[in-house]
Amino acid sequence: MRPPVSLERAISKAGAASRVEARAWVAAGRVKVGGRIVRDPRRRVDPARDRILLDGRPLPARRPIYLALHKPKGTVTTRRDERGRRTVYDLLPAGTPHVVPIGRLDLDTSGLLLLTNDTAFAHELASPDYHVPKTYQVKASSRLAEEALDRLRAGPALRDGPTRPAAVERLRDPGGRTVFTITITEGRNRQVRRMVEAVGAKVRTLARIAIGPLSLGALPAGASRPLTASELAALRRTIAAGPRRRPRGAAQSRSRSRRPARSYCCGMRSSGRWKA
Repeated sequence: MRPPVSLERAISKAGAASRVEARAWVAAGRVKVGGRIVRDPRRRVDPARDRILLDGRPLPARRPIYLALHKPKGTVTTRRDERGRRTVYDLLPAGTPHVVPIGRLDLDTSGLLLLTNDTAFAHELASPDYHVPKTYQVKASSRLAEEALDRLRAGPALRDGPTRPAAVERLRDPGGRTVFTITITEGRNRQVRRMVEAVGAKVRTLARIAIGPLSLGALPAGASRPLTASELAALRRTIAAGPRRRPRGAAQSRSRSRRPARSYCCGMRSSGRWKA
């Protein structure tokens, strides 16, 4: 038997809204439990046994949703923006149930972003403990010598410690600038940009072109689509093939001591991780 959860969490897990929205709905008297209005969003409920009504209707049956979105540059990975900038939610089709991004892409980064209401899947896919590779195409501000690319491959030292080794492939050198792909298995804040800075250059353009076996392909900028069953299965195989969390101990403690707190998707505590 699953333990009771807070009312706001039960509404969020049903895919009806974010926890912030659910909290406001409960406070406004729009939610009933067992036929009575409940105004405490922290009230413990059992979604399998308690009859929860929103505006007089049962919560929707939760259907797992997995979306791929081509995030354009200049779009923020958040539900609302206090500065009025366009968000990734503005790009989703009308009527899309509540979903959260798996990781983030910063304002000036474009490319593949996944969104889902499956929080367990989101956690595993974004967690650096599973080593899911993420591939980016980078245009540097100058021509990078092979020595600089080798430093990226080895994992340059950043202020929060050395990065894991990366796969790097030079594509071309137009106008004295190097265009290359880099595949990493971590998700530190602005990691790719900081790695390039560590070898003496700046990032001019940055786009995520693949997450594990899933590539951006020909999906137009601003467009989204559901993942196919085979794509979802391939991502799950990638997660299953990765290393699991190590037992608690000194080695893990040393690793955590040099890294900021983890946060893997918009619906969880945010520290900017998995943000290129």
